[in-house]
Amino acid sequence: MRSMTPLQALFLRPGLPSLALPEALARLYGSDLGFRRPAVIANFVASVDGVVALPGPAESGQIVSGNSEADRFVMALLRACADAVLIGAGTFRKGGGDLWHAAAVDPERAPLHAAWRRQLGLGLAPPLVLATASGDIDPAQPALEDAIVVTTRHGAARLAGRLPGGARLLVPDSDPIRLGEVIDRLRDDGLGLLLSEGGPSLVAQLVAEHRLDELLLTRSPALLGRFDGDGRKPLLAGADFPRADLELASAHLHGSHLFLRYQVARPPAP
Repeated sequence: MRSMTPLQALFLRPGLPSLALPEALARLYGSDLGFRRPAVIANFVASVDGVVALPGPAESGQIVSGNSEADRFVMALLRACADAVLIGAGTFRKGGGDLWHAAAVDPERAPLHAAWRRQLGLGLAPPLVLATASGDIDPAQPALEDAIVVTTRHGAARLAGRLPGGARLLVPDSDPIRLGEVIDRLRDDGLGLLLSEGGPSLVAQLVAEHRLDELLLTRSPALLGRFDGDGRKPLLAGADFPRADLELASAHLHGSHLFLRYQVARPPAP
């Protein structure tokens, strides 16, 4: 197995939960890793000037990260401990056959990720949860084999009889889709730790509905720039909400890439 330079732990807030990360993975990450269940966590890579998504059909993450091996490693860790991976249709279309499993981004350490999932009592890979209001997706994509497709009644009619046998439809009562209702139904199915790899619009909706618990942000040492109408997107887009406060939970360093973990403060009850 090719060796990667370990990440350096710069800050760990006392009392963070532990999922007993296997020694070989903990050595590379620079610390243990863990999340409370149930929780919704989101993972992004952003340039220093805040760009997370680029126009065009290609997946943006590797471009923004500069093809960072450490960023893929951390992404794999998060997928390895998640009960399910949540994305939107735009991310799915750009995925180009991605399975959203740990092995897809870190194949060299796939046996370690698989062993950790067994240790955690999880299945071989987290199921994909795909949110698509219109149902305008390619049903032949391999990631849909065991997926949960969240859609509206209109989308369900469009997809009827077209999904793989292992996939199932979840049609919330709300139209447009409210992610809070979706999360509650997924938790009823035992999917407590949801990893969002959705784009800026999906995660902005999670924040607006007060359903995002943690944000993991890789700060890539690059400036990408923006101008009006260029199609580049910031971290959150498409939703308006009051200020959401964050508390730093951990910080790791790999070269000039900074890996930040924030916990999202809950607004006071009315």
